[in-house]
Amino acid sequence: MDHRPPPEHVRRAFGLGAADVTPVGATWRAGDVVLEPVRDRAFAAWLCRTLAGLELPGLRVARPIGASDGRWVVSGWRARRHVSGVVEHRPDETVLAAVRLHQATADFARPPEPSERDGAFTLAERMAWDEQHQDLDEATGGRLFEILALARRPVSARDQLVHAELFGTLLFDGDEPPGLVGFVPHFRPAEWGAAVAAVDAVAWGGADGALLRRWSHLPAWPQLLLRATLFRLAWHALHPASGATTLDGLRRAANEVTELL
Repeated sequence: MDHRPPPEHVRRAFGLGAADVTPVGATWRAGDVVLEPVRDRAFAAWLCRTLAGLELPGLRVARPIGASDGRWVVSGWRARRHVSGVVEHRPDETVLAAVRLHQATADFARPPEPSERDGAFTLAERMAWDEQHQDLDEATGGRLFEILALARRPVSARDQLVHAELFGTLLFDGDEPPGLVGFVPHFRPAEWGAAVAAVDAVAWGGADGALLRRWSHLPAWPQLLLRATLFRLAWHALHPASGATTLDGLRRAANEVTELL
């Protein structure tokens, strides 16, 4: 994506006038406003409406800012409030944030399919839920996927809007509540989002199996952990940049999940 700053007419549309903007990663910041380029206009507008409708104590949401004419997206840019903090590995706080978030999104409508959604990402999710099939490279996770898939059992929990990319994306600032900046939508049982966060924490965040056991009171937890592991394994096997280190983490997580089945 082109990393030129937002043009002046975009800044003015979001009430920034001729304010100077400073690059922050792939975004640009002016005071407490962050301007972010978007590829998919319809999806970006949906994301803004969703985050604007979230009322959630215990989570700092990066509230979207509408343009002066009511639009959420102007010339390929959206705006939101700045949320302070940095990414930290706080596994239990992340799982708790997932639980609270998905309680708040229980009645939200099914999200649109982003036109830019990574094909491997979508395929991996469907494979985890036994909705699509494809041969996977045994050396990058395919063999472990095949073995674990045999343990799948039906899950009766209803599907709803969930965000399953929370670990490593929440922002933490001391004792402040976690900060939610984005939302990668799925339509699965609520606790699956928490399960993915927990599996990620064990695989790559230094957590151990005790984290999984601490949250075992959640409905259908072992089966949702299993599907979270299958999701990550399929994605790993499909991703061209996957390596031995990341697979070792998934093996570790798979061993811990197997203990709960």
